[in-house]
Amino acid sequence: MQISDSSSRILAGLLEARTGQQLTMSRRWRIETALSALLRERGIATLDELITILVMGKERGLSDQVVEALLNNETYFFRDRTPFDTLAKHALPSLAVKRAAKKRLSIWSCGCSTGQETYSLAMLFADHPELWKGWSIDILGTDVSSAVIDRARSGTYSQFEVQRGLAITQTIKWFEEAGDGWRILEPLRRNLRFQVHNLLEIAPQPRNFDIVLCRNVLLYLSPEKKTLAFDRLASAMAPDGYFMLGAGETVIGQTSKLVADGQARGLYRLDGRDKGDRRTGDERRNAVRG
Repeated sequence: MQISDSSSRILAGLLEARTGQQLTMSRRWRIETALSALLRERGIATLDELITILVMGKERGLSDQVVEALLNNETYFFRDRTPFDTLAKHALPSLAVKRAAKKRLSIWSCGCSTGQETYSLAMLFADHPELWKGWSIDILGTDVSSAVIDRARSGTYSQFEVQRGLAITQTIKWFEEAGDGWRILEPLRRNLRFQVHNLLEIAPQPRNFDIVLCRNVLLYLSPEKKTLAFDRLASAMAPDGYFMLGAGETVIGQTSKLVADGQARGLYRLDGRDKGDRRTGDERRNAVRG
């Protein structure tokens, strides 16, 4: 199935307008694979026919389905494992001391897709109840896709999805059988919440997160939008909070808001110059106008 250059550009423009993500030339090979199921479901013969329908606006909700299909929702439990070990060995012990008086932590998993990262974070705490007894642990998972957020809220996964990253003992401990798949047990879901959110927008509440994870999401943004995203993310952090990117990502040359943590590779902190006022430029201007 072929797609013309003009149709490819229209799809790329639609995705960027809705989500901020770029569909670069090197990624446009995904278009046919990503949209094939939608074409079959809608009875549309070719990708160019799909573009014609989109441009004419005949099919209500079709553009939303196209954007959902084009998003990269790759994820699995304890993805890459090392970042979770870093959190467990460095960030969490440090925060346990700093927050000992209030016994309250808030964590934001940005671009959480179908929720595996968010539930993996919950397991870090649930596997050591003696360390976190009496604590309030609030974990928020967000994604620009409403479809994957609905799946994350359901907490239900296929056998294949559960096997990716989890030992059999963890499956038995934290899941119950649900039809042909597995559902996260209620005790693990209790402190989790999910919502649709575009990271280019104002950060969600409580906007004073102790840990912010945004792994393998910013890769798909243009340099300008990436800078805006870093501003949004930094504005959501507690002054002494931690930030984490994907293994192949960096803040170097991308933002002045964040600097590498000197104690643990893979973690970042707010630059000391930004701790006094962590609002974005737009927020500061709006406050002055108000």
